[in-house]
Amino acid sequence: MAEPTPFQPTPPVVILDKPQLADNIGAVARVMANFGLDRLRLVSPRDGWPQDRAWAAASGADWVLDGIVVFDTVADAIADLNTVFATTARPRETRQPVRTPRESARLLYDDTASGLSTGLLFGGERAGLETTDIALCQGITTIPIDPRHHSLNLAQAVAINAYEWRTMVLDAPPPNFREGEPPAEARLIEGMMGHLENELEEGGFFYPPEKKPSMMQNLRVMLGRAAFSEQEVATFRGVIHALSKGRGRRLEKLAREHSTSFRGREAEPGTQAGGD
Repeated sequence: MAEPTPFQPTPPVVILDKPQLADNIGAVARVMANFGLDRLRLVSPRDGWPQDRAWAAASGADWVLDGIVVFDTVADAIADLNTVFATTARPRETRQPVRTPRESARLLYDDTASGLSTGLLFGGERAGLETTDIALCQGITTIPIDPRHHSLNLAQAVAINAYEWRTMVLDAPPPNFREGEPPAEARLIEGMMGHLENELEEGGFFYPPEKKPSMMQNLRVMLGRAAFSEQEVATFRGVIHALSKGRGRRLEKLAREHSTSFRGREAEPGTQAGGD
């Protein structure tokens, strides 16, 4: 009898948001290759792409650089992924689960075993990640560094997470398969959130108007924690549609009632102006 084929997990995609230096992109490709990761995506690189200096800094990890795909936004870059963790310091603005790279590697490994597509999002060298982009992710990965010197360069941050992934794969623990339906791809969640935002705007929910960005961000994080499946996304969008349709019916009913009442008052005797 043939030996069963061991589980071969698909490594997470690495996404760099607004990277600035070609040398850093090359250094990231080098450490990815060291630990068996090979899919790299860039979001709006400052100096465009490709850049020759990246290949010089990659020390031969050309296949990682050759496979780079460039996107305009984080939302576009993660649209086909089910589980994405934002690698950043603990933010105060969002209430998302915060894990170490080791804990995150375990969860990504388990999701991969369940057939899901995963990713790790990293911010640019200077400003890190925007809170609005963190809100698109399903959790936060924070490296437990000494607070006396919390400066890590981009390649170091990627290397630590890639090392934990590689260790997880080599230890080959039995995967914990997800129970129930898997979470929907990010593009479906984004479509649902856009639908919800439009209807809330129409219904006057965002008041005062200047608080709309923070209100939407809180809604994204809150609904993101639910990890909606594809079917749940469809159901929730059906709920949004039904509520908006019902609001339209109520307005039509009020308009009809107002019109009927107005005609009734016109028909009452003695209401005409100018009579003797």
